[in-house]
Amino acid sequence: MADENFAHPRLAAIYDPLDPGRGDLDAYVRVAEEFGARRVLDIGCGTGVFALLLAGRGIEVVGVDPARASLDVARAKPGGEQVRWLHGDATTLPPLRVDLATMTANAAQQIVDDQPWRDTLRGAYEALRPGGHLVFETRDPARRAWEEWTRDASYRVTEIPGVGAVESWVRTTEISGQLVSFRQTYVFAADGQELTSDSTLRFRERQEVEADLRGQGFVVRDVRDAPDRPGREFVFVAQRPEPASRAGRASGPG
Repeated sequence: MADENFAHPRLAAIYDPLDPGRGDLDAYVRVAEEFGARRVLDIGCGTGVFALLLAGRGIEVVGVDPARASLDVARAKPGGEQVRWLHGDATTLPPLRVDLATMTANAAQQIVDDQPWRDTLRGAYEALRPGGHLVFETRDPARRAWEEWTRDASYRVTEIPGVGAVESWVRTTEISGQLVSFRQTYVFAADGQELTSDSTLRFRERQEVEADLRGQGFVVRDVRDAPDRPGREFVFVAQRPEPASRAGRASGPG
């Protein structure tokens, strides 16, 4: 199930104006260039910002997301017709053979239960061609990011064209082991409506994520820093291995 800030039509419509500075996606564009990706699967594509960045560069993109309202926003954007949008998740994909699969922002951490997480990694593995890569980020739990999620630290008023002023803030509501829950609140000045979205993220340790990737057949090629948030996140680069070469095998008796 998608959180309300992605699934509620009124909240999905203001998601981009409330978070316009998507410099975090620049690193993923560079990753696509690094691996020469011509076909990309964007898992948890949301309102399609990253998918459309790639499509504008001539890359064939499939974007999948469980929030229909977010997909509606994505489809309506300029260039939206260039992307194949799928309602669902990595466990419900049609047959694909992509060069790169991604989970940007909080997409990976929003999958909190063990089996859906393993199924997501397996779905990404099956969608990749042999030799293709999966790249995603998770926050380093040692940095305790949730301690900054308070009303005082996050409160702001954003003037959105065609919508008016929107007050917004976030606050942590519960911490249970690796699970951190928080509530985002939005107040629309035009009519006074207040909407909330409750979310939970799982803060997995680096070694745990690496083990999960290997358990689904991946080879972990690198764990990088996030260029826009140095020291705060892990960026995992995993590869679906190529089939073992037959070259050099001894021939049978002649």
